[in-house]
Amino acid sequence: MKLTAPIYGLRRQAKHMSRRDGIPLHRALNHVAVQQGYQSWAHLMAAQREGGPAARLFSTFAPGDVVLLGARPGQGKTLLGLELALMAQTRGQAGWFFTLDYSERDLEQCFEAIGTSPSSRRQDVRVDTSDDVSADYIVSTLGRTGDPAILVVDYLQILDQRRRNPNLDDQIDVLGRYAKETGTVCVLISQIDRSFDLAGKDMPDATDIRMPNAFSLSGFDKLCFLNEGRIRVDAAA
Repeated sequence: MKLTAPIYGLRRQAKHMSRRDGIPLHRALNHVAVQQGYQSWAHLMAAQREGGPAARLFSTFAPGDVVLLGARPGQGKTLLGLELALMAQTRGQAGWFFTLDYSERDLEQCFEAIGTSPSSRRQDVRVDTSDDVSADYIVSTLGRTGDPAILVVDYLQILDQRRRNPNLDDQIDVLGRYAKETGTVCVLISQIDRSFDLAGKDMPDATDIRMPNAFSLSGFDKLCFLNEGRIRVDAAA
């Protein structure tokens, strides 16, 4: 069934409806889904997920990959990251989502937006919203002898926000070594510079990655970019 707008656009409609009508977000999402011909938002998401951006990106992952996932605000990169973490179960692996940007309450709404109930989320993906999130913290949490996992970090540009944390190059190196040693796939969500909005391009690329503190892209195996419901995967140079 063809949607009248991309998923991220339908979510925006639901958020607007929720604010305008003073109703819970899950009710607004369900209303939008019914307008699209589905029984509920969960039904819509289940129908779209199989061939959606998350599934296409997930299919490109190889054990030990370190992946940058970049998009401008509002394009759904955090929700895509959550979907990737949830998909870990299809490989019999654990899914982890570390964030310095969202609270537990924010993430409950995000899981709701991708059609996942709180009980399912707690079973399928482990969330960590600690202010101490850094590469060393992540490796310590997962354990150096841990089994392969799908690890998503939201987001790259604030990993070195605290002065006591190493610079981004060092943290990317720590995560890269852990990924290679354990077969874990590490996805680092990245900001895209706002200059992209004025560039007239249909998709961001490596030149659009926001670097308030400079870091090298040499530690990444893949560079993935999301825009207007489309996704592109580039091999890192």
